[in-house]
Amino acid sequence: MAGPLAGLRIVEMAGIGPGPFCAMVLADLGAEVVRVARPGTAHDPKDVLARGRTLLQLDLRDPASVQQVLALVEHADALIEGYRPGVMERLGLGPNLCLARQRRLVYGRMTGWGQHGPLSHAAGHDINYIAISGALHAIGRSGGAPVPPLNYVGDFGGGAMLLAVGVLSALFEASRSGRGQVVDAAMTDGAALMSAMMYGMKAAGQWSNQRGENMLDGGAFFYDTYACADGRFVAVGAIEPQFYALLRERCGIADDPAFDAQMDRDAWPLLKLRLADVFRTRTRDEWCQLLEGCDACFAPVLDWDEAPLHPHNRARHTFCELEGVLQPAPAPRFTRTPPGSPVSSSTATTDEVLKRWGHPVLSAV
Repeated sequence: MAGPLAGLRIVEMAGIGPGPFCAMVLADLGAEVVRVARPGTAHDPKDVLARGRTLLQLDLRDPASVQQVLALVEHADALIEGYRPGVMERLGLGPNLCLARQRRLVYGRMTGWGQHGPLSHAAGHDINYIAISGALHAIGRSGGAPVPPLNYVGDFGGGAMLLAVGVLSALFEASRSGRGQVVDAAMTDGAALMSAMMYGMKAAGQWSNQRGENMLDGGAFFYDTYACADGRFVAVGAIEPQFYALLRERCGIADDPAFDAQMDRDAWPLLKLRLADVFRTRTRDEWCQLLEGCDACFAPVLDWDEAPLHPHNRARHTFCELEGVLQPAPAPRFTRTPPGSPVSSSTATTDEVLKRWGHPVLSAV
């Protein structure tokens, strides 16, 4: 398979959400990922997060199946798992045993709370992990409750992407040292790390604990969403003076002195109401005709059906179709080693994978 990670062999212990997303990203970029899942796991093209991998159905309660995974580990570059702490050890697939079989193995572990700490063995989900990082508190309207940002911040950004960066970093180090290691990726750590800019702004006195009253959280009138005459929405992010000036010009408020007070936080609530009145005068498409593509920092708010049809997304092939299912295409882009279109998953036996990886099949050992 094409892509910058071509030749990389990864064993994925199938889970839900962030684990499969991390494996999907690595597979999209060319790694050969073998997904170890329970017997009876069926291929479902609508399960976008499962694309691009070889599915291996094994019952890990069977010692023989555990030995099959260890045989794969001997020829793998990395293993990734997203179980609660201690589960892999109880299965006989803990990092010590795996590293004993493959000295260069990078053993990637992703959990919500991390491998240690007072909460490490408690159940949780994305909303819980981002809650203790400070991130959830900051998301929502002034005077309202915190709003869950889907599961972007914890599961996918603070979890899956952090694990991907950690695994690739450890693989780079292993290429020089010849030794693997364990990567402990916790969503609580990742969500906190993604909040680095906000913690810095707070330290500088530029961000308050009051939700919905800061420049980037919907508090500023020039960085928010607005309803249009047809009930659809647009997004505005005109922070810099030159971009804000262009927004004012295109919206017909350049000569209104009230809008001169861009950075006067006390004026933000009233100016937000006034700008809302302006955007209600035209439909979303009419505002797109007036503002889209210029430096006013403007975009229409598109739904799941509209986004794949937007001209910019179509020009960049941001979305693709696989087995009749519309889905995001692999990213980022590379000039010499493009990953190409994603591929569907396939099913194999352990012997088939081992033969492909240059290991004697188990039945012949």
